[in-house]
Amino acid sequence: MALNVSQKLIKDHLVFGEMRPGSEIGLKIDQTLTQDATGTLVMLELEAMGLDYAKTEVSAQYVDHNIIQEDSKNPDDHVFLQSATKRFGLYYSRPGNGVSHPVHMQRLAQPGKTLLGSDSHTCANGCMGMLAMGAGGIDVAMAIAGEPIYIKMPEIWGVKLTGELPDWVSAKDVILEMLRRHDVKGGVGKIIEYYGPGLENLSAMDRHVIANMGAELGATTTVFPSDDEVRRFLKSQEREEDWVELVADEGAEYDEYEEIDLSELEPLIAKPSSPGNVVPVREVDGEPIYQSYIGSSANPGYRDFAIAAEIVKGKKIARGISFDINPTSRQMLSDLVDDGHIGSLLTAGGRLHQAGCNGCIGMGQAPATGRNSLRTTPRNFPGRSGTKEDSVFLCSPETAAASALSGEITDPRSLDMDYPKVIDKDQPTVDDALLEKPLSKEESQTVELEKGPNIASIPEMEELPDRIEIPVLLKMKDNISTDEILAGGARVLPFRSNLPEISKFTFEQVDESYHERAMDVRDKGGHAIIGGYNYGQGSSREHAALAPRYLGLRVAIAKDFARIHWQNLVNFGILPLTFLDESDYEDLEEGDVLEIVDVKEQLNSGNELTVQLKKKDKRFKIEHHLSERQVDIVLKGGLINWERKRQESHTS
Repeated sequence: MALNVSQKLIKDHLVFGEMRPGSEIGLKIDQTLTQDATGTLVMLELEAMGLDYAKTEVSAQYVDHNIIQEDSKNPDDHVFLQSATKRFGLYYSRPGNGVSHPVHMQRLAQPGKTLLGSDSHTCANGCMGMLAMGAGGIDVAMAIAGEPIYIKMPEIWGVKLTGELPDWVSAKDVILEMLRRHDVKGGVGKIIEYYGPGLENLSAMDRHVIANMGAELGATTTVFPSDDEVRRFLKSQEREEDWVELVADEGAEYDEYEEIDLSELEPLIAKPSSPGNVVPVREVDGEPIYQSYIGSSANPGYRDFAIAAEIVKGKKIARGISFDINPTSRQMLSDLVDDGHIGSLLTAGGRLHQAGCNGCIGMGQAPATGRNSLRTTPRNFPGRSGTKEDSVFLCSPETAAASALSGEITDPRSLDMDYPKVIDKDQPTVDDALLEKPLSKEESQTVELEKGPNIASIPEMEELPDRIEIPVLLKMKDNISTDEILAGGARVLPFRSNLPEISKFTFEQVDESYHERAMDVRDKGGHAIIGGYNYGQGSSREHAALAPRYLGLRVAIAKDFARIHWQNLVNFGILPLTFLDESDYEDLEEGDVLEIVDVKEQLNSGNELTVQLKKKDKRFKIEHHLSERQVDIVLKGGLINWERKRQESHTS
């Protein structure tokens, strides 16, 4: 049977189930990636599991999110993470080394391997011919301990690329075109696999840009073949020996087909406040801006900065514009300095920041209230920038640079200049000075974990009761993101290792009274929340499930869920349910009391449950989409309890 690239990757790593779309499968994980906003909990989970040493081929911990050191919280956590990587046998990428996704691509990614990361944009490394997926931190902890990841077998969506990008159009416009066509739910339950002659003119970093924002389509991941371009990239990184060819067989088929003629694309932009709100730049041409921002894992390559530098070279940005330059890796920053591009950006009026995620996750560079911000970042969810009432547009580096010069949104094709021809360097700087290699297993056993005063252990989680009677504390609209459930940024993320403190920020963008009201009923059985479509889209941060769970959330009912957040709810013993009849969503209100009886029997006997509305004398049906294994996890109060009991049964 002829196989496409995604099917080959899954078949080579399948340890449980059948490759039938919608059925549960288990996949062996070769590599893992954690970053500091999520990795601190992962290391605490590894400690709780009693892990002696990582069972993966490669596991790496990056410090890229929380690199502002306004007090001791972040540096204390960095010390803890460094000690944990020594103890458990992981690579450690120090603050300033860069964003996890491009650094991993440069130094550790290998075609043909699986990669699981506690960051939703881990899918970016699908550009290397990898099966690279985002997941909740505890799933990554299990993978480090040698356990498979369980997912629903996705459909494979083949997207054929033809033609060649015209001047002033780049890889960001390709993924924005996909979002224009399909919005933020178009990829749910699917792997997007790109193929076709159009790949010949897309560099490995161009492919990274496209694969990165597959997360914004809701896709399980994005996959590119490992071809001569991937070989060229690995050779430039002095790792050609890691290259293997991985392409689709002749005659391979896909569950869905799509085609994009690259030559027909034009500059695109996502308007506030969704990555799916995409229009041609010409439709919003002339809108005034306050900020233009270059960088992030969605545009992390040398050419993404160099093209902006060439556009503004010898010119000055418009008066009053904040032109923010956020380098994404230390070795790439060295090349930009050596080639004069940083000088061009600074002379034009740019503000240079350290290599890291920075403003992409609200860690600095917040825009002014009521002003427009243009960003090459992957997301523009409400408040993600750090400004509560923000107005963020997503665009290419070409559009961002052109707009910085004019002070208003500008179609870059209108510039009075030839399109600069910039390509990635064949011999870039290769520098591993801030990427610490793992200790040997023997050396690791002597290392003690160093915990600062802000690190608190994960509390015990009780099992799901057999009779649930709880109030609805929140009813929400469609497309609620994890940023709205629990924000990132410099104000919140320093408490990532202190659950009682970080829980105080839960749902504050939706309802500032939620924390207080949840605490009032936490010890009286807890509470439920109601969501619309695509509940939990965005970041993989498991704090968005763990903090509500700490506050007593036991049941989440939505029209449907984003994949990673749904799994995170399961992992922390929260029952995720969907409406059988969506008119029941309209009938439910905050303050309604839900009663579900014989919970264990109902979960184990089928996919439907009956809910009684105590105050309204009304019954309605809901359903779950849990496997037998996941039902057991939820009933036991979450994955930590489930794994602990499993280990106990093995030793008894």
